Amino acid sequence: MDRSRALRALMLLWLIPGLTYAGDIVHEDDKAPKLPGCSNHFILVKVQTWINNEEDSEFVGVGARFGTTIQTKEKYASRTPLSLSDPSDCCTAPKEKIAGDILLVHRGRCKFTTKAKVAEAAGASALLIINNRKELYKMVCERNETDLDINIPAIMLPHDAGVSLERSLKSGASLSVQLYSPDRPLVDTAEVFLWLMAVGTILCASYWSAWSAREASIEQEKLLKDAPDEFLKMETTGSSGVVDINTTSAILFVVIASCFLILLYKLMSFWFVELLVVLFAIGGVEGLQTCLVAMLSRWFKCAGETFIKVPFFGVVSYLTLAVSPFCVAFAVLWAVYRRISFAWIGQDVLGIALIITVLQIVRVPNLKVGMVLLSCAFLYDIFWVFVSKRWFHESVMIVVARGDRTAEDGVPMLLKIPRMFDPWGGYSIIGFGDILLPGLLIAFSLRYDWAARKNLQAGYFLWSMVAYGSGLLITYVALNLMDGHGQPALLYIVPFTLGTLLTLGWKRGELTNLFTKGEPERVCPHTPPSAQ
Repeated sequence: MDRSRALRALMLLWLIPGLTYAGDIVHEDDKAPKLPGCSNHFILVKVQTWINNEEDSEFVGVGARFGTTIQTKEKYASRTPLSLSDPSDCCTAPKEKIAGDILLVHRGRCKFTTKAKVAEAAGASALLIINNRKELYKMVCERNETDLDINIPAIMLPHDAGVSLERSLKSGASLSVQLYSPDRPLVDTAEVFLWLMAVGTILCASYWSAWSAREASIEQEKLLKDAPDEFLKMETTGSSGVVDINTTSAILFVVIASCFLILLYKLMSFWFVELLVVLFAIGGVEGLQTCLVAMLSRWFKCAGETFIKVPFFGVVSYLTLAVSPFCVAFAVLWAVYRRISFAWIGQDVLGIALIITVLQIVRVPNLKVGMVLLSCAFLYDIFWVFVSKRWFHESVMIVVARGDRTAEDGVPMLLKIPRMFDPWGGYSIIGFGDILLPGLLIAFSLRYDWAARKNLQAGYFLWSMVAYGSGLLITYVALNLMDGHGQPALLYIVPFTLGTLLTLGWKRGELTNLFTKGEPERVCPHTPPSAQ
């Protein structure tokens, strides 16, 4: 992977730089009016159905601001017959008594609270309102309403779910439903595995980066030791195939990333996501191929050091040529079957390989550049997750990450794991940027430690890894405290990671060297002993 391909891969990873998300089931909205009798949180509600005593589909609705709360335990939620309102809007009293049934009504022609009062007066035990759109809608009270003593729950259903229930009732089938809103578990194994994946990815990438830098340094020292004086006057251009980020590119990077994010937000559609899938698959092939070649070259050294010229690709090793078909096939299979239940495994494999490869090729040369990069990413993350709501009326980062307005389950530039013990299902996700950007600084710390011949305890790498793991852990704590609302992970990771390196560098008296040179002082082998 040459420099241009590395930069393309880095930009691909930067599209979704920082977000952890688990999906929220409780939503607080300060804009919706709160009144006595109308102050419930908006919660998602499971609507399990039985048709002719046989278990059928399960739908998801949203609870109203008014009415009684929904049962949280499935075992305590009773199965109740469902009846169709006549008139269908339930703005006037039904022609027949309901006798404890749940009433299915259509939205419109009167206030939500009016429907609930009429249904309660008719003897209904709960109210299901069919929305006139596919999306869910928050049912609130008007500011001038006073009589809000409503003692039945009200749930809004998406249009397609409500029409399906209505069709079954009109066909003469016996229909019953169970309403409950289970709580999410405090900690899900998905978050534990995501934490391990993120920390493990940075760990592997950092050691690979440090090992490559040490090999290049050893080669350079050999050349300097045996080189003639004329050679020493030549400027060194750095290691081949390595991209060093500078402060200007770090700042510009955030600006470009913001433009890409807005582009994703505005053009989010099925075809645009398909384009992202193709780009991610190409980057994943390059990353997986690079990782496999690096691992297999230890056992197949001859094939890794023998090269052949291939049209359109240039000179490649026989080992690269051998593993490329597998990498391409893996990426194509993932892209074609990415909607099946276990396709997340392929996405994570491609994503981790791409991140590791980029962290090995793209480098932060010193702490100054790392500080600028992470500080910009810190502000970027906060702005697009929280502040963007002021201008776009929704969080741009969360909308893009979830893949709203598309049939896809989010964009592919994410690591994700299904929430296996969560009654609501879904995925826990982490943006590539939450691993890549701190990883650049952590990999720099290990390269510095190895160049300075520091052990783990006296170095910076161990403590920066502990800081990153702690910051990511705090992110998941905040995620659970916020009931699954998406969190900008870099809000917590950057202060931990960057703050730890700055504090240690200042305490050890090495901050200036870390900040400017980014490498320990070296003695040139050509310098006469008397001048040392």
